[in-house]
Amino acid sequence: MVTLDRVTREHRTAGLAPVRAIDQVSLQIARGEWIAIMGPSGSGKSTLVNLIGCLDHATSGSVVVNGANTQQMNGSELDRFRSETIGFVFQQFHLIPYLTALENVMLAQYFHSMTDATEAQAALTRVGLAGRAQHLPSQLSGGEQQRVCIARALINQPPILLADEPTGNLDEANQRIVLSLLRQLHSQGHTLVMVTHDPEIAKYANRIVRLQYGRIATQQLLKVLG
Repeated sequence: MVTLDRVTREHRTAGLAPVRAIDQVSLQIARGEWIAIMGPSGSGKSTLVNLIGCLDHATSGSVVVNGANTQQMNGSELDRFRSETIGFVFQQFHLIPYLTALENVMLAQYFHSMTDATEAQAALTRVGLAGRAQHLPSQLSGGEQQRVCIARALINQPPILLADEPTGNLDEANQRIVLSLLRQLHSQGHTLVMVTHDPEIAKYANRIVRLQYGRIATQQLLKVLG
């Protein structure tokens, strides 16, 4: 599903030496696999997820996602590819404050050149928010906002879900709810790539990939896929 071959991502600032956020990383992720990415702050976790999600561009190496070499796509091709292939769940939610939960989910459809309120409502129902569709983000709890994000990520039925610290801003009860949703999505065949600092959450993955200084330090197989 995902293949990174000797991928490097450098950040350049005028007058300073380049900083390698990701350094010669090679990684394969199988279809339907759940990967937990761990490592200290600054180790390259979010950069790696952004490269897989086509939100960032590798300085060198190749990034192949669902059979497509994303390094060879232009901006409009990447936008279309992202909307069809990848769903994003972020720690900070990134909901539009003046849009309702339903409209925030439909926003992802808009970038896919279509909107369907019935489908958006069904996505909210899927994450247990059928009765909160007309609420603004400020009227929702943190856990409910994160579930809106998951509904938004699912609306275009992407095969890959990228989650960057999806439980990081949640209390224990809401962490359990969101984790239960992620487990359910994985059981339905979605490929999950999740950044987490919590070893208790990481243990639900098939494999833990630990980064250090922009490189893969270790990989730990927890359970065989399937």
